[in-house]
Amino acid sequence: MLGIIIGVGAVVMIMALGAGAQSLILGQLEGYGSDLIGILPGQSDEKGPPASVYGVAVTSLKEDDAEALREQKNVPHAAYTASYYSASVSLYWHDQSYDTSLQGVSGDFETIDDSEIDFGRMLTDDELKSDLNLAVIGSTVAEELFGETNAVGQKIKIKNQTAVVVGVFKKRGAVGMTNNDDRIIIPLLFAQKKIAGVNYLSMIYLKVDSADNIDESMEAIRQTLREQHDLEGPDDDDFSVRSFRDALDMITTVTNALRYFLAAMAALSLVVGGVGIMNIMLVGVTERTREIGLRKAIGATRRQVLLQFLMESVILTLIGGLIGLIGGAFFSYLVSLIVNSLGYRWDFVISAVSVIVAIGLSTLIGMIFGYYPAWRASRLSPIEALHYE
Repeated sequence: MLGIIIGVGAVVMIMALGAGAQSLILGQLEGYGSDLIGILPGQSDEKGPPASVYGVAVTSLKEDDAEALREQKNVPHAAYTASYYSASVSLYWHDQSYDTSLQGVSGDFETIDDSEIDFGRMLTDDELKSDLNLAVIGSTVAEELFGETNAVGQKIKIKNQTAVVVGVFKKRGAVGMTNNDDRIIIPLLFAQKKIAGVNYLSMIYLKVDSADNIDESMEAIRQTLREQHDLEGPDDDDFSVRSFRDALDMITTVTNALRYFLAAMAALSLVVGGVGIMNIMLVGVTERTREIGLRKAIGATRRQVLLQFLMESVILTLIGGLIGLIGGAFFSYLVSLIVNSLGYRWDFVISAVSVIVAIGLSTLIGMIFGYYPAWRASRLSPIEALHYE
C-alpha cells in the first residue's frame, strides 16, 4: 500500500500546490489591473514575447511615441500613460554599494504604478519632465544602502552622476515580475541623457478608462504607432502591444499545463505501487492455496475466486488512495498556511479533479495489477490445491 499512498499523495500535493502557485502568480499580475496595456519595442507574434524581454536592446520606441499615444484623438479611451527606461545599475553611498534596478520614468507614473511614499515625497510632474538629478528609492534599497540612516536628502552616485534621494517608497513586495522594493526611480531624461546616453524607451504603459475598451484601445495604439514609424501594415511592426488581461490568460494556460504534466509524472509512482501489490497478491495466492482448494471443493466457481482476489486488490489500493489523499491534502494545507503567513496570497485548493484522479487511479491500479494474481487463483485445481503443502 505504501507505493499507492506515496503516489496518490504526490498527485494530490502537486495539483494543490500548482493551484496555489497559480493563485500567487495571477494575484501578483492582477495587481497591475486588467485595464492596463503594455507597449514594448520589437515585433513578436501573439504566442511569444518580443526580443526586448530577453535583454536584446531594441531602439524602436521613443518618447515621441508616448506623446502621440497621450493625445485623445489617437487613443480616445486612454486615461493615463507613462514612459519607462529600465537598466541595472550599482548605487554608491560613502563606502556602501548596492546593485538594483533603475527606472527612468515620465508621464503618469505615480497613478499607473500606484506606489505610496513612506518617507519624503514623490517626484513632481515638472521634475519628471526634467533631467534633474533626483531619485525615489525602494525600501529594500534604503535598508541595504543606508541602514538606520534617514535616506531622504542623502546624495548617492549612479555611474558618474550624483543624485539626491527625495523619497522612499512604502514596502510593497513583488507585483508581477517586478520587486517594487528593490528599485530606484529617476526622471526619464536623467536616465536617458546622463546615465545611459540613449534616446529610446524600454516600454510604455497605458491605462484605459475601462477594461471593456481594451481591444479597441490596442488597435488604436497599433494604428498610431504605425503612423509614427511610417509602417505599411502589421508585418512591418517594430513594436508589440499586449494587455495584462491577455498575459493572465496565457499564464493560466501555461501553469495549468505544467500542473497536469507534473501530476502525470507523479502518477508514475502509482505503477510502482501496483507492481508491489501484484507481487504481494501472488505471494498471497501461493500461501492460500489450500484455502482456495477448499473453497472450490465445496462449490466456489472460478468467477467467485477471481472476484474475491480482485476485490481484495482493489480494496488495498483504495485504502492506500484514501490515505494518500488525506496526507497530500494535509501537507498542501500546511504549505498554504506557511506561505500566507509570509504575506503572500496562496490559495488552498483540493479540486474535484484531483480527488477523482486519485481515487480513480488507485482503483484502476488495483484492478489492473490484481487481475493476474486473481486469475491464477481462479485457475487452481481443487484437488492439487488441497494436496499443496
